[in-house]
Amino acid sequence: MYSGLTAMKKKSVAVVIISNGPGELTTWVNPVVDELNKLNKSQCNEDKHELTIRLVLVPCPNATGKEFLVANSWNKFELITKSKSFWKLLIKPQSFANWPKKGVVIFLGGDQFWSILLAKRLGYINITYAEWVSRWPKWTNEIAAMNVKVKELIPKRYKYKCKIIGDLMADIKLNSEISLRNKEKHYIALLPGSKKAKLSVGIPFFLEVADHIAEENHNINFIIPIAPTTDKSEFLFFQSNKNPIAKYYSSRIKTIKNSKDFRFDYVIETSNNTKIYLIKKHPCYEILKECDLAITTVGANTAELAAISLPMLVVLPTQHLNMMNAWDGIFGLIGKISFINRFLTFIIKNFYFKKKKFFAWPNIKAKRMIVPERIGNISPIKIANEVLVLIENRDQLKSIRDNLHKERGEKGAAKKLASIIINSIKKL
Repeated sequence: MYSGLTAMKKKSVAVVIISNGPGELTTWVNPVVDELNKLNKSQCNEDKHELTIRLVLVPCPNATGKEFLVANSWNKFELITKSKSFWKLLIKPQSFANWPKKGVVIFLGGDQFWSILLAKRLGYINITYAEWVSRWPKWTNEIAAMNVKVKELIPKRYKYKCKIIGDLMADIKLNSEISLRNKEKHYIALLPGSKKAKLSVGIPFFLEVADHIAEENHNINFIIPIAPTTDKSEFLFFQSNKNPIAKYYSSRIKTIKNSKDFRFDYVIETSNNTKIYLIKKHPCYEILKECDLAITTVGANTAELAAISLPMLVVLPTQHLNMMNAWDGIFGLIGKISFINRFLTFIIKNFYFKKKKFFAWPNIKAKRMIVPERIGNISPIKIANEVLVLIENRDQLKSIRDNLHKERGEKGAAKKLASIIINSIKKL
């Protein structure tokens, strides 16, 4: 939250964006704000508005706690409020800023209900981007749907509010100036996660996967795009004895050095001499796009990989669920109580994982297995062996890539959503 109250310009209109995690900020919020500013500037002087664009981060179990820093670094918002301040904002919004009489609240991540609540509190209209379902159509003024399936789920009396705009994920832009020049080698992207709960398992697990793969195939380069909410120090921490999960894996980091290759920032060398290149630039889709395969945890990253049609193997080792004291949030607190820890582990393993059919975004969307998922008591060597087979099977990789491309929504969603916002503002 910026210090001091944000001033209100004459005849200004507030555009308040509700969002939560790093994936939504990068792939939804950022492109929509860019298109909104572009469209507003293109209006004739009579139609142009003084937009005060504000970002409200909302409570979310998938958030990392560093979303504020990421969004603030873009310099695109007049005001950003942290998720922990949401209830205070809802109760006393004037303590954060002066609010124009007219405005619009746009849902772009989190729980749609937060958007409804804030819009009602501020007296603004509400626009919801519905990726899967519009949960509160009665109280939403406009619904921007990803596809026709979303509209079909809306009760008939509210369908008039809905416009199909396409998939915001499909608007990911690639920089063609950066590429992987060495086409002789295979490139595998490793995405161990961005939150501490995932990194505590992901880093030691993925390091060992890379070591096993490199031992069998020397023609593979490994790349890790560093999430904007983490840094290289966390790689050192979570592979060390300070992380209780690391003791179950033998791979360790020998060194992390600055990379001489301009495309990468650092290079990890493991104790087995496997090299893994780290990229700080976010997003780095132009590099990921040229990889042959990604090995990733579950989460929003599976949606981003699907948007660039990158084949992936999704892994979720469940053998460490009993170590919830290493997790974030409420699970981390109650996980310190041994009885509750064991009870939660039992519930998650025997009910949640068995009931949930798919974990990866493209599989959930397609309602079928497009990308392979490996959930359960899995070992690094088992994943490594599967990768070694998959990386040499060009036909299977192409099939996965083609299926991902087919499931991707139409492009131009960010521009269409910006147009809905501007048209809604004109009616105020």
